[in-house]
Amino acid sequence: MSRRALIGSGLTAAVAGGLLLSRGRGGSSVSSTSVSPVTTNLADAVIDLRGPVAGSVDEIKFLTPADDFFLIDTVGKAYPRVDAAQWSLRIHGMVDREVTLTMNDLAKMPFVENVVTLGCVSNEVGGDLVGNAKWGGVLLADVLKMAGVSPAAEQLASTSADGWTCGTPVSAVLDGRPAMLATHMNGEPLTGEHGYPVRMIVPGLFGFVSATKWVTDIELTTWDAFTPFWLARGWARESPMLASSRIDVPRDLARVPVGPTIFGGVAWAPRAGVGSVEVRIDGGEWSAAEIVESAGGDAWVIWRAEVRVEEGNHSVAVRVIDAAGVAQVEEVRDVLTAGATGLHEISVSGV
Repeated sequence: MSRRALIGSGLTAAVAGGLLLSRGRGGSSVSSTSVSPVTTNLADAVIDLRGPVAGSVDEIKFLTPADDFFLIDTVGKAYPRVDAAQWSLRIHGMVDREVTLTMNDLAKMPFVENVVTLGCVSNEVGGDLVGNAKWGGVLLADVLKMAGVSPAAEQLASTSADGWTCGTPVSAVLDGRPAMLATHMNGEPLTGEHGYPVRMIVPGLFGFVSATKWVTDIELTTWDAFTPFWLARGWARESPMLASSRIDVPRDLARVPVGPTIFGGVAWAPRAGVGSVEVRIDGGEWSAAEIVESAGGDAWVIWRAEVRVEEGNHSVAVRVIDAAGVAQVEEVRDVLTAGATGLHEISVSGV
């Protein structure tokens, strides 16, 4: 199997799944025999990677279907089956008052939807551990206001129904971004493997510090008072998601006709938003690509560019420049401990 398909044994917990305000796919309530996290290193984990690689720009999906959305967690197919009717979320710790919410409580709050790109810190440059979806639910900031957050609180220590823990900066939830307790994905209630009935989504952060599936507990605390699952294993603490881009078509090592060839893919610049995308061939000058579809700063864009390919072997690279004019980092860096950097580059042959 490829490195993406198999990097050890066990599923990583970097991403956490989806949520659901309505009934449907809950299954039985979680029991005390739920599988606990067993993976000890995020880079040593089995990754369930789904979805075909697009053959043309028109086939690139702006919203990633739930069945194609990447899955990374520590429990794999043994994910907890949570009964929405029995689900509750406890919010406590450094708050003015402890709050416990049920699905009925969430259903009474304003429902919002936002398109947000979610990525795993273990995604290599050009990799597939990233997806774009329209998440629906309630704003996490509104929920925290019910409890009253202490100014001294630094992190949201969230716990999933399987016992996995996550630490999210309080500042990233209360700074106005649409951090959510999500219950829907692309207009549909989320499936069990994506975190039914409720999960967290915090734009601009890698999933392992922001996207707890099956969330049942949020404690407001300090960084020193609690060490979440992946932080205890050497990964970075706050982990902002990095700007990056990918060539999806044509495929690497493709043979293309000599002359103009359409290249395309996706690019993202979390929080700042994508300003432009550029491509180059054989290390030459960068040229602008066309943005085909976009939906705000927290979502990726689909891009396309016409590149003239001569006979022989060539390399084509892509980069994203955010709305503030900051270009994607070209220096090559491994995923440990805060995400990979570098440019995605493919090889094609003009025939």
